[in-house]
Amino acid sequence: MNIFFKILFCCIIIGFGSKSQAQAVGTVKAKIVVGAACFKDYLPLLMGKKIGLLVNQTSEINGVHLVDTLKALGINITIIFGPEHGFRNNASNGEAVKDEVDTKTQIPIISLYGKHKKPSPDQVVLFDVFVFDIQDVGCRFYTYINTLRDIMEVCAEYKKPLIVLDRPNPNAYIDGPILEKEFYSGIGQFPIPITYGLTIGEFAKMVNGQKWLKDSLRADLTVITLKNYKRGMSYQLPVPPSPNLNSQLAIELYPTLCLFEGTTVSQGRGTHFPFTVLGSPYLKGKYDFYFIPQSIPGMKINPLFEGDTCYGLDFRYLSLETIRKKPEINLSLIIDLYQNFDHKNLFFDKSIHKEIGDFNKLAGSKSLMDQIKQGVSIETIRASWAQGLKDYKAMCKQYYLYE
Repeated sequence: MNIFFKILFCCIIIGFGSKSQAQAVGTVKAKIVVGAACFKDYLPLLMGKKIGLLVNQTSEINGVHLVDTLKALGINITIIFGPEHGFRNNASNGEAVKDEVDTKTQIPIISLYGKHKKPSPDQVVLFDVFVFDIQDVGCRFYTYINTLRDIMEVCAEYKKPLIVLDRPNPNAYIDGPILEKEFYSGIGQFPIPITYGLTIGEFAKMVNGQKWLKDSLRADLTVITLKNYKRGMSYQLPVPPSPNLNSQLAIELYPTLCLFEGTTVSQGRGTHFPFTVLGSPYLKGKYDFYFIPQSIPGMKINPLFEGDTCYGLDFRYLSLETIRKKPEINLSLIIDLYQNFDHKNLFFDKSIHKEIGDFNKLAGSKSLMDQIKQGVSIETIRASWAQGLKDYKAMCKQYYLYE
């Protein structure tokens, strides 16, 4: 079967251009075509080669997984790698993921969120070309961009071509403080704001261009671009990107609510509606709404305040249109909840529970915590971010693939 007929066959089996593709767009009716569906742009680069993949449950085109699609086309997939949450999205946040074998294809699946963060030398020899196809959410503290960087580094080191199949980010705006080097960690490894305003393909170009790989290495990078996409389009994810971002509302609240992981306020982990609520036992008497976190296999085991009643705010009534009218980090939430804490010394106290993270690492600097404690106005806080955001915007424009 020649390449033309292989591409034609692939378009048929995934229902290329079908109604479900159009429905992947939120408020915009244009049919965004993800990079994975642009077969003519990358299938010739895979034919006759041994292929390594970094994929998870989001690596689908109209409900058909990329692995199944490429296997049906006769592409020789020799090894699969999985990020945080695993190949099938069944691991909680931060949970180490074990290696396994895909029961359907018998292809080995190697976890890059366990003992190893990168493919080992004996795994690198198993592929000629590497393909990355994972849905990101556009936030600095979401770990998929760290995994992308690690893959780029390995491909650069061993001179293996890397193909990134682009996907839109649902949080496509630029906002938040720029990460300072002092606060680099597993949840922040680049000097970028909280929401970085690029697609995953554009981000890969930026990693290369800004020499963020070790020893200033550069990956042999090809980005398979989106079709019918314009910068800032609203994008409804067809597949949840991780267990605790299980709704579009949670995904779009995530840039703000994830900051609460560095506080004694639960974001709803241990419920079936995480990142759509906020609450804490320390807010009893301040709010009528409450929830009780419980261990939920595949979502969160031993969540913050397990079995305790958490009082706070319920955002599930909010419409996406309301959030999208003013896409930004909602500072009023964290300021208001801090002001409502009777014991303010406990608000940022990470010693209370092992699930509470370092707020400064999430924010990217010490300044935001200090400003909240001092009662600095939102306008003044935002003014302190202004120069960093201006410089970042000027820098990242050179990596734009879309107008």
